[in-house]
Amino acid sequence: MEALKGFDIDAPRWDQSTFMGRLKHFFNITDCRTVLLPDSRLDEAKALVESCRAGSVPPGTTVEQLHYAKKLYDSAFHPDTGDRMNLIGRMSFQVPGGMAITGFMLQFYRTVPAVVFWQWVNQSFNALVNYTNRNAASPITPKQIGVAYVTATSTALATAVGLNLYTKKAPPLVARWVPFAAVAAANCVNIPMMRQQEILNGIAVTDEDGNKLGHSRKAAVKGITQVVISRVTMAAPGMIILPIIMQRLEKYRFMQVSLMLCFHDNWSLSHTRLINHLHFDCSSMAVSKLEPELRESIISQYGDRVSYVYFNKGL
Repeated sequence: MEALKGFDIDAPRWDQSTFMGRLKHFFNITDCRTVLLPDSRLDEAKALVESCRAGSVPPGTTVEQLHYAKKLYDSAFHPDTGDRMNLIGRMSFQVPGGMAITGFMLQFYRTVPAVVFWQWVNQSFNALVNYTNRNAASPITPKQIGVAYVTATSTALATAVGLNLYTKKAPPLVARWVPFAAVAAANCVNIPMMRQQEILNGIAVTDEDGNKLGHSRKAAVKGITQVVISRVTMAAPGMIILPIIMQRLEKYRFMQVSLMLCFHDNWSLSHTRLINHLHFDCSSMAVSKLEPELRESIISQYGDRVSYVYFNKGL
């Protein structure tokens, strides 16, 4: 049994400065198997984590058990408030939940009612995920959340319905790309709206050692822009390439057995897109690109020792 004296349960299990270390970290906290565990098991994990933080580890506890408890804690409890998050909004639910919705959007795109319903479901899912994983340091009011949700949903519906009607006479493949256009348009609206407080007040920037240097609105704009681009880019392979594959497969008799078989293939193939839906949240910016007052403050304190600042751009 490994010695637990002085064990720091909050220390990164893998080296976060390396790509593989961050990859292992994100795969660990997004493990969809954790959503099957009852709340009582999650509460036990939280109690063990808190006991370890307090320096009191139950006798017989192993390091591996502590790592697993921390995995469950990170997957189910909000990092700022410590409250247990709703199941649908957890990052560990993103693969099964998002995969199913993506499959439905790609399959049921032919009629306006189906397009409206599944775009509404998708935006409601996204809004719940964004709210569940919100940054408690940049609070957003219920009114702002409501406006962001209504705006994003309206944008997605308007884009989907408009393009759906416009593509009635277009090749069938073009109509299959309507869900992607709607999702992309909604992301361009939803993310900036949900994170408007960061744009207005700025986000914390640090040096490479993690020392806080101030708050920057320009860093917030850059970070949110990167998130929007990455969200759209990550959706592209699954929602653009999968329709091409399905268009070809549906020509074969075995693909015409039933609608559910076709949906199952969409659902399974979209799994690849969602597994790759992980991107890393650290970004940097040259000091010369910051607001004049913040730039001057950094230069006056550190001279030319700090040429770049780092910030959390979010997910």
